[in-house]
Amino acid sequence: MPGLSLENLTKTYGAKIALNGVTLTLKAGQVAALIGPSGAGKSTLIRCVNRLVEPTGGRVFLGDLDITSLNAGTLRGARRRMGMIFQEFALVERLTVMENVLSGRLGYVGFWQSWLRRFSQRDIDLAFTLLERVGLADLADRRADRLSGGQRQRVGIARALMQEPDLLLVDEPTASLDPKTSRQIMRLITELCTERGLTALINIHDVPLAKLFAPRIIGLKDGGVVFDGAPAQLTSDTLTLIYGAEDWEKESADG
Repeated sequence: MPGLSLENLTKTYGAKIALNGVTLTLKAGQVAALIGPSGAGKSTLIRCVNRLVEPTGGRVFLGDLDITSLNAGTLRGARRRMGMIFQEFALVERLTVMENVLSGRLGYVGFWQSWLRRFSQRDIDLAFTLLERVGLADLADRRADRLSGGQRQRVGIARALMQEPDLLLVDEPTASLDPKTSRQIMRLITELCTERGLTALINIHDVPLAKLFAPRIIGLKDGGVVFDGAPAQLTSDTLTLIYGAEDWEKESADG
């Protein structure tokens, strides 16, 4: 599996700087968590990687492929290699769990196959395998609008893996989930990355959860990287640098 490299990535909205020259590299198979205050640029960074948001400057490489240089046609093909998991799940409510998972293959099939939702037996078998892995095999025929938040996120994870991606981009996967479900979802994502050798970049607001499951933490503030290291290196001083002054030791002890 290829790694991910960002070179001086910038994004501006008029006078507002959302990303300010971000440079970092994730080795193949590495999982990293992005933390930082609201407005730090975490979601923007995730979306600039697959160009859901167009960078203002800099370059993004998936292995040797320069994502930022691709035209619309070749970008569509490259996006097959980048699975995305969303905070709000982004499911089609009226479709079943199985249909939502199979939609992860839409980038691989022709127009009419996509329109008629005709998938190969291999795709169907893969979908069943993934549903089994995420614990939803018995809900394959249930409509998405009848699922809990945790079940919806599991569908989103399976759908992203249906692309058979090289890279997972994960945007606030636990923001709307309770603490127990949040731990289960983060554990599932990191286990799946390990099993498949996937490179992953996870934007997450929950620092303790990031420290528990991600082997690498990247801290953003004002659109720039201010910390990049192991969870054990995320000291009170570092948290103050990222988020501002707070009694972090007391918070840790109380939590």
